[in-house]
Amino acid sequence: MKNKTESLQKKSFTLSGHRTSVALESLFWEELQKIAQDREISLSKLITQIDEENQGNLASILRIYVLNFFRKN
Repeated sequence: MKNKTESLQKKSFTLSGHRTSVALESLFWEELQKIAQDREISLSKLITQIDEENQGNLASILRIYVLNFFRKN
């Protein structure tokens, strides 16, 4: 049986006018959702902001974003 750190969940977003899907572990999606709620924005808006500020593999960028968020707080 997989635990939350192992199970990938795929979500789709429109970024820069293009539809894309991102697969992350459940825990990362949960933390990104909490960050978005704290900022009073949608998860989609948060992902868009992160994508606009960074280049590279989106899944990796999102994991690093969550890690850095908790390092700062």
